[in-house]
Amino acid sequence: MSTFDPTRYKATTREQWEAAAEAWHRWDPLLEQWLGAATQGMLDAAGVATGTHVLDVAAGAGGQSLAAARRAGPTGRVVATDISPAILRYAAQSATQAGVAIETRELDGEAVDGPQMGSFDAVISRLGLIYFPDQHRALSGMRRVLRERGRIGAIVYSKAERNEFFSIPVRIIRTRARLAPPAAGQPGPFSLGSPEVLKSVLAEAGFRDVSVQALEAPLRLPSAAECVRFQRESFGALHQMMSSLSAIEQTLVWREIEEALARFETNGGFIGPCELLIVGASR
Repeated sequence: MSTFDPTRYKATTREQWEAAAEAWHRWDPLLEQWLGAATQGMLDAAGVATGTHVLDVAAGAGGQSLAAARRAGPTGRVVATDISPAILRYAAQSATQAGVAIETRELDGEAVDGPQMGSFDAVISRLGLIYFPDQHRALSGMRRVLRERGRIGAIVYSKAERNEFFSIPVRIIRTRARLAPPAAGQPGPFSLGSPEVLKSVLAEAGFRDVSVQALEAPLRLPSAAECVRFQRESFGALHQMMSSLSAIEQTLVWREIEEALARFETNGGFIGPCELLIVGASR
């Protein structure tokens, strides 16, 4: 049985996002339609308002960074950080095109403290916490960069059975590639899917008044085939899981995934089950 290597995992994650950056940016209109309501809930949970100084951890292509910047206005500040410089370039490009100001900084989400300690009113992370190998270290660092009475807001996936648009592909790939399920404590899309676990990891990092809200956020696309195209182009982790399979085997796996997801096609198109958890807490 292979041993989880967090250093290699982070290096691979960086490679995945470097490769998927363009596609993730290209799918941005879908991402904001899908995640828009949850993003506003996260900003509410973090207390982002006019003049707020915000640190966005694992910002990706920056849709939520732009939403935070619009709220914070010209007297606020938004610093978008990510392990992938390529995806940050797209975040900066989107901000310029939208006419809002954000700063971008290449940064490991487990090492956000240091000279920034105590300098932010809010920390946000949209679908980022789940992928940190050391969630306690990441959250402890986020807490340290907050000013007194500062707040954190984050979005994670809830349980696998409530996110079948994603969990079905993961299950099929694990089966075909003969991969063991992640051990307890290892990163993964559903690693914080229980409200109790989510509250616990924030409390252990020193956060207070932790609250969790579940939000239905179905992924809507014209067809299951289009959902598979979205995942093939921008979900780098799925490609990494299939790295041991031949090109022909990977094609067959994607075909099997599309057939499995077809159950979610309706007269109004594909509606992929998704439930998100929005967590908020104070320093």
